[in-house]
Amino acid sequence: MVWNWQHPDWPALRWDSSALAMLEAQFLLRAGVQIGSVRHFDADVHRSITIEVLTGEALKTSEIEGEILNRDSVQSSILRQFGLTTGNRRVQPTERGIANMMVDLYRHYDSPLTHDSLHGWHRMIASGRTDIKDIGTYRSHDDPMQVASGPIHKPKVHFEAPPSAEMTVQMAGFLQWFASSAPDGDKPLPPLTRAGLAHLYFVSIHPYEDGNGRISRALAVKALAQAIGQPALLALSHVIQRKRPAYYDALEANNKGVEITGWLTYFAQIVLDALDTTQVLIDFLIAKAKFYDRARGAINERQERVIERMCREGPDGFTGGLSAANYISISGAARATATRDLQDLVKKRLLTVAGALKSTRYHLALDAGY
Repeated sequence: MVWNWQHPDWPALRWDSSALAMLEAQFLLRAGVQIGSVRHFDADVHRSITIEVLTGEALKTSEIEGEILNRDSVQSSILRQFGLTTGNRRVQPTERGIANMMVDLYRHYDSPLTHDSLHGWHRMIASGRTDIKDIGTYRSHDDPMQVASGPIHKPKVHFEAPPSAEMTVQMAGFLQWFASSAPDGDKPLPPLTRAGLAHLYFVSIHPYEDGNGRISRALAVKALAQAIGQPALLALSHVIQRKRPAYYDALEANNKGVEITGWLTYFAQIVLDALDTTQVLIDFLIAKAKFYDRARGAINERQERVIERMCREGPDGFTGGLSAANYISISGAARATATRDLQDLVKKRLLTVAGALKSTRYHLALDAGY
């Protein structure tokens, strides 16, 4: 089998730019609208949105790789990076590492991409790992670097990357391409095209023992941020995780040749969906801030604990709504107390109620408007 990097034209990937023209125009329009809306927020709201997006992306980019992290720990690390006090919560190295990478990506989106900056990201996400030989440097093992699934005795190989001995040359070429394709480079590319290429080109080289997927998605966000001239608040990994099988199928369908129009149009639509998802999150966070203004001083400690837990579920909320049993579990209240608390929240128009008896469910009244 011939992989893309074995093709005589590698790394000269080809695509039909006309197939991307409308998608590129939509990106510039939607990104511009989002940038304009965020500029009207005060510093506290903007920081809250930034922390929520970075937390979500740190969790989801890890989840894509099958790694489930603790949300509170990841957010605690991000808060510390922004100089906000978070107590003495113990955070695992993996959670701290991915949080640090996301903040570094946000803060230094416009910095040149170098071997050292990539190695720094790898050290962050591989923090605490003892099963990796090469941390903060390109892989050096002699065994083939394969992406495979299935039983060990008969695995299905989805991709085999270039030998480790080629990493220095392959990555030198990638870094040169990333610089020249930037908005201020000598061969600039449109935003979605460059982001999709950065992802596929990097992950095809697969320069590290582990963490290549997380870094490739970070590179796509870096490319988009450089295109819009500011840090990109983009729920990219959130959308990819929601449709993970399609993501891996698209990668596999485009790792055997150098014509990649299919991949670029797929990834462009992912980015547009991510912009929409980010806007939904922004709208939710603004509504949540107004909701807390209404609730401040009007609810007891039990109610506040449950409200906070509901808000942490994000725009999608509790699946099916909050039940009385959920309220009792979260608050620790007796059933009679829980019933009074819930009725009080409905009366104060902080919760809406639907259903009856055992099917009664409660939802945050974020759009109450008062």
